[in-house]
Amino acid sequence: MKNLSILVILSILIFASCSSAPKNTGDVYRIRKQAEEGLEAANRQASQGNFDLALSLVTDYKRMAIITDDLSLIVRCCLSRGNILFSLGLTDDAFAEWQQAVLEAARLKDPELLSVSKIFLARGNLLSGRAGAQSVLSDVTRESQNIKKDKLFTAFSWQVRGLALRSLGSYREAEEAMKRSLDIHVKERSLENASYDWYTIASIRSLSGNTQGALAALESSIEYDRRVENSWGLAASWRAMGDVYRKAGRRNEALDAYLRSRMIYDAMRNEYEVEEIDKRIESIR
Repeated sequence: MKNLSILVILSILIFASCSSAPKNTGDVYRIRKQAEEGLEAANRQASQGNFDLALSLVTDYKRMAIITDDLSLIVRCCLSRGNILFSLGLTDDAFAEWQQAVLEAARLKDPELLSVSKIFLARGNLLSGRAGAQSVLSDVTRESQNIKKDKLFTAFSWQVRGLALRSLGSYREAEEAMKRSLDIHVKERSLENASYDWYTIASIRSLSGNTQGALAALESSIEYDRRVENSWGLAASWRAMGDVYRKAGRRNEALDAYLRSRMIYDAMRNEYEVEEIDKRIESIR
C-alpha cells in the first residue's frame, strides 16, 4: 500500500494554503503575488500527478521569489520543488531543495518555517532510507515544539510522526498520530490532506492485520477525494483497496478494485500506473 509519490504529492497541498504570504501594507507585491498564486497552481498540478508540468511551473515561480528576495516564498518554493523532484525519482535534487529551504528559513529567522523545513528533510530521510525511523521520530518531536501558529504545519508534523511510528511497528500510536492530523485537516477543510490521513490509517491497519478497518479507512479516503475531485488520490486508494483484498485472499473484490483504479489512471492518461495495475491484475487471474 505504501506509495511514496502519493505521500509527497499530498503533503505539497499543505503549502498551497499556508497563511505566510506577505500582507499588503502599501508596498508593491505584483511579482510576489503572481508567484504566490502560481505556486498554488503548480501544487495542484503535482497533486494530479502532472509532475513535469508542475516542476516547470514551480521552477519559474521560484525564480520570481529569488528576484524579489522574498525568503518566505523561496522556502515554500523549495519545499514544493523538492517534493516534485522526489516524486520524479530525482532524490539528490530533492534533498538539495529541502536543504536550501532549511538555510533560507534560518536566514529569515522564522522558527516555525525553519522547523517545518527540517521536518520535510526528516520525512525525506525516512522515505529514502537515509535515516532510521527512531531518529526521524526524535527529530519531528523536537521540531514540532516550535510550530505554534500554523495549524496545517502542526498537522504535517503529526503526519510525519505517524509515518515514523508506522515504520517502527507502533501501530496504535501511529494511528493516534494520524488521527490528530485528520482532526486538524477536517476542521480546516483541507480535504485532500484528510484523504491522505485516512489512506495512511488504512495502511497502518492493514499492517496490523485489521483488514476490515483498512477497507473502512480507504472508503473514507475515497469519499474525501470524490468531494475535491482528486483523481490521483482516488486511483491510489482503489489500488490500495485491491491490495488489501488480495492480501486477504478475496480475489474477486481485489480484481474489481484494481479495475476501477486502472480505469481512473487510464482516463488520466497515466500509462506507467496503468502498467503497474495490469501487473497486479495479472497476478490474481
